[in-house]
Amino acid sequence: MKFLILSQYYPPETGAPQNRLHSLALNLVKNGCVVEVLTAMPNYPKMEIFEGYNGLSYKKEKIDGIIVHRSKIYVSKSKGVLKRLLNYFSFVLSSIRISNKLSKTDYVICESPPLFLGISALYLSRRLNAKLIFNVSDLWPESAEKLDIVNNNFFLNLAYRLEKYLYEKSFLVTGQTQGIVANINKRFPNISTLWLPNGIDKEVYEVPENKDWITEYGIEGKKVYVYAGIIGHAQGLDVIIKTKNWLVNNEFTLSKKVAFVIIGDGPDKQRLEALNEKLKTGVIFIPNTPKIEVLKMIKACHGYIVPLKKLDLFLGAIPSKIFDALGLSKPILLGVDGEARSLFVDQGEAGIYFEPENELSLAKALIELENNPLKASAYGKSGNIFATKNFDRKNIAKRLLDRIKKLNSKL
Repeated sequence: MKFLILSQYYPPETGAPQNRLHSLALNLVKNGCVVEVLTAMPNYPKMEIFEGYNGLSYKKEKIDGIIVHRSKIYVSKSKGVLKRLLNYFSFVLSSIRISNKLSKTDYVICESPPLFLGISALYLSRRLNAKLIFNVSDLWPESAEKLDIVNNNFFLNLAYRLEKYLYEKSFLVTGQTQGIVANINKRFPNISTLWLPNGIDKEVYEVPENKDWITEYGIEGKKVYVYAGIIGHAQGLDVIIKTKNWLVNNEFTLSKKVAFVIIGDGPDKQRLEALNEKLKTGVIFIPNTPKIEVLKMIKACHGYIVPLKKLDLFLGAIPSKIFDALGLSKPILLGVDGEARSLFVDQGEAGIYFEPENELSLAKALIELENNPLKASAYGKSGNIFATKNFDRKNIAKRLLDRIKKLNSKL
């Protein structure tokens, strides 16, 4: 089988879709497939074209043996809706424009969001005589509507119609969580779907521990709790700063023994840094760092915090950053209810749940972890075993191939 993965995001950028899709490409190759990627000039998350890619309309390169085609994209640091749409549609158009440089393929796997990339995916699947596999990592436009990112009814109606059209034209629709798949099945019962979760590549987590940064930031001897990932509005990262503030005011001795670290960049970083300064909580912010270095940093930490805002929308969410903690055998403090809680706290016993956006709940979970070091270690080991058994990316790729073969046998 031959696949073309179409995504606006891909390494050398760092982030959840970048890591997940690159791993999928590598694991499909390990399963005997041929894989190429069509993506944008790297720019995320700082919204600046990376050095070496500036001014290019097209570039072909190889990353870990995978052929990667890159086309032009408009980038802007503006958070306005118009600029964001220009960012999305510029890649839609440029990816169509360079389609003559692509070879025939059997399947086009399109990553959504952005939903609009499905327009390019439809065009490419027809031009290349390929079947479309539409991968939904976030329900869009539903999530944009509920997060109040988009509230124009005319635009939302068009987006929902596009979503329906793309699903109906797809050979297979895959969802990153069971909640996403259930949502699609409920609204479109005749669509073929598959749960295609994120996961771990066990060998990726065989990294040395890096403690140099702990010395650099003056937190030696402290229990370090980390969040690493996009610093966006959906993550609800205020809870980390407010928890440290609560500890200072209510558990002063403990507050001196622990350190909170947020690694990454994103649209909400400036506001959070201002809140951190206002409350004088001393939460450490570290800029976006290459994935391999982040893993080395996490390996030196005591625990990992995974928060999201308290929205019904996120009851079916599984933040990808969970898997880094599991892969490194670190206990998690999970501020995500629903599917993630059921899988990783109730079943996987990988850590402790706290109520989203509730600093008192997170503080109590942290105190419980601090008071039970043997339990903390057990959580880390249990989570790693659970992830290795149920979320090995090699097996996830194989499940995709098995589903494709099954669907083809029915044609």
